[in-house]
Amino acid sequence: MSRPDDSRVSEELPHDLMIWVLIVSEMLVFGAGLWAFLAVRISDPFGFSEAAGHLHPITAGLGTMLLVTSGLFAAIGARYLTRWPLVLAGLGGAGFLWLKSHEWAALIGRGISTETHPFFTFYYLLTGFHAAHVIAGIAILIVVMLRRRAAEISAGVAFWHLVDLVWVAVFPVIYLMGGA
Repeated sequence: MSRPDDSRVSEELPHDLMIWVLIVSEMLVFGAGLWAFLAVRISDPFGFSEAAGHLHPITAGLGTMLLVTSGLFAAIGARYLTRWPLVLAGLGGAGFLWLKSHEWAALIGRGISTETHPFFTFYYLLTGFHAAHVIAGIAILIVVMLRRRAAEISAGVAFWHLVDLVWVAVFPVIYLMGGA
């Protein structure tokens, strides 16, 4: 039985193989964080429910809509190699960060930190790590938008979709199931 030629397999993947290695590894890291959150939640469902009551799921839902819409704009930008949709995608990410910063500021203003409860340890770690990815994603969108090379735009947009996908997993676990 013959093995497929590695170069042929990588030619069938859209984008460079390394972007897929990055995307899969980041998904595994976020997945592990979410599983750990859920595992610890089992030990204190009442405490997690009470802690989750301090969050604003409607604001987080608006942020989710911003990110998902920005993913649509990024896809349009990649499809048509047009700058303005990529600009709109980056602005959607910036709007998401603005909403998240206000939520963090409100929590910190009430003295809620990573030390308050294990829920908030996970909350700050997961949302903070995601925010770092949003910032990186915006930077990547800016770079690929300025360079306007189809392969780079496509890889940058794939990373942006990782940012969307991760949040689509984080949002329900933290905001909807966190206190359920």
